[in-house]
Amino acid sequence: MTMDEWSEDWALDRSMAKVCRPGRRQWWRRGVLKSYLLDTYSGRKLGLASTGNASRSVGENPSVGPTNFYLAPGTKIAQDIIKTVKQGLYVTDLIGFGINMVTGDYSRGAAGFWIEGGELAYPVEEITIAGNLKDMFAGIEMIGSDLVFRGRIASPTVKIAEMMVAGS
Repeated sequence: MTMDEWSEDWALDRSMAKVCRPGRRQWWRRGVLKSYLLDTYSGRKLGLASTGNASRSVGENPSVGPTNFYLAPGTKIAQDIIKTVKQGLYVTDLIGFGINMVTGDYSRGAAGFWIEGGELAYPVEEITIAGNLKDMFAGIEMIGSDLVFRGRIASPTVKIAEMMVAGS
């Protein structure tokens, strides 16, 4: 199974303090990049229109950033996805930022539940998960139907074939 789509419904382009309503936009479709995240500055540099993707923190210059960005839900119930895992990790929290955008190497702190025999066995924390974005996207086996928005980026449960887990 490949990643079907990441979408964004609307956004503020804070680099020019205006509202951009790009409508629903597909960034990836069946593993193919279809568009870029662009604020007015990066859009001008590339000769393209802004997609309304600017964000900033207090005292910082605006830069490109996603809002209302999500992976479209699949058809599997999260519990059914967990039942397919003999031994693995169900991640509930990610900590820090650890993505090398040049190589695709990914490493982040995580917490969640250890899975044994298709069931959540016990909670785990202060662990590290690592992989490579290309391998992670290629290794997506199932996408859940449990999409919930709790912030500007959201995703349903996603089963990835293999990642490295470190910690005790």
